[in-house]
Amino acid sequence: MDSFVIEGGKRLEGSIRVHGSKNAALPLMAAALLSDQPVTLRDVPDLADIRNMLKLLAELGCERQNEPGPNGSVGGTVVLRSEDESRIHARYDIVRTMRASICALGPMLARRGRARVSMPGGCAIGDRPVDLHLRGLRALGAQITLEGGDIVASAPAGGRLRGDTIFLGGPFGSTVLGTANVMSAATLAEGTTIIESAACEPEVVDLANFLNRMGAKITGAGSPRITIRGVDRLGGADHAVIPDRIEAGTFMCAAAITNGSLTIENCPVDALLAVVDRLEHAGVHLETMDGSDPFHATCRVTADRVLKPIEITTQPHPGFPTDLQAQFMALLCLADGNSIITERIFPERFLHVAELGRMGAHLFRAGPTVVVSGVKRLTGAPVMASDLRASAGLVLAGLAAEGTTVVNRVYHLDRGYERLEERLAPLGARIKRVPESA
Repeated sequence: MDSFVIEGGKRLEGSIRVHGSKNAALPLMAAALLSDQPVTLRDVPDLADIRNMLKLLAELGCERQNEPGPNGSVGGTVVLRSEDESRIHARYDIVRTMRASICALGPMLARRGRARVSMPGGCAIGDRPVDLHLRGLRALGAQITLEGGDIVASAPAGGRLRGDTIFLGGPFGSTVLGTANVMSAATLAEGTTIIESAACEPEVVDLANFLNRMGAKITGAGSPRITIRGVDRLGGADHAVIPDRIEAGTFMCAAAITNGSLTIENCPVDALLAVVDRLEHAGVHLETMDGSDPFHATCRVTADRVLKPIEITTQPHPGFPTDLQAQFMALLCLADGNSIITERIFPERFLHVAELGRMGAHLFRAGPTVVVSGVKRLTGAPVMASDLRASAGLVLAGLAAEGTTVVNRVYHLDRGYERLEERLAPLGARIKRVPESA
């Protein structure tokens, strides 16, 4: 396992481009199972989760048709075609590496009439059960059982799912992957499906746009009610993955925490309005330089020398995203006063609190809320990454800290950020990847 060694205190300056969204790309790739025609996805990030999804799809008879990029990169343009529809088992060995593997369930069931997908486990930020996925698919007529840790699903007699009205709300709001799964399955169902309390995230909209390019009839994506009119078959499509809003937000925090000036290209400002609002209140300024397409804008991010404390509550989109909570916590460690962060999506998503404390942060947790008392400076220390976004928060803290920070277990980070150290170094960051034993 690798670590990052960071010499902090260096101001970041220059330009950086936001890559395609991992959280959008994974359901898009799974949707290739809905057709026997080739689908082309562009601006796919080169990440560990993408590699694992490609392995899973290959096991399910859906192979990549074009060669990987330079140096074996799996990103860029990816052409997929489902050729062997007899293979229906998504095994635990792959599913356990990536929760988004559950996205294969709906498409495979709708197209092939049956599917067997290993039950995803929990994770460091708390359990994320798939009961809403299964509730939605059962409403479409699927018969579902649990056998040996696998979800075994089959279509009703006749081999085709049936449209229905489905409520997908849960105790913590809507489910993004559950919405993606049910929406994908409903494209080939007989009749009309209405998903009420659907997730409104941009990744769901991107999937709906892709499915419509394949011949689906979906309206309402981006709102709490999505309507899908089933079709007999889907074809191929060519589609560019939306920019990664979480990566963009992380770069914004990187500029602010180092008191730098970053120009961020391919920035989905329109999907980050809650984030921009909180940044402005904290004294971080975003100037849109080219906003002709607010989902692919170019903007400059700068910050006041003294950051102001703010309050943040994570919420489903269009509220403040839980995937930027750790990065903002690192930023607010250096604000002048007390900030309050409340986590409403994953109440246990605070494993980075203790690690930031090792760097001199003053943090007090009470249930789903953390009070962040700003300090004058952070000091470098060895810290342990516990999940993807916590890793990003610790890297940001290391960039601003005095001295050397060693972030261990950055394989978490590699799941969501493509060669982050190589992209930050030209901006002035002193960061290098080393084997963990070094």
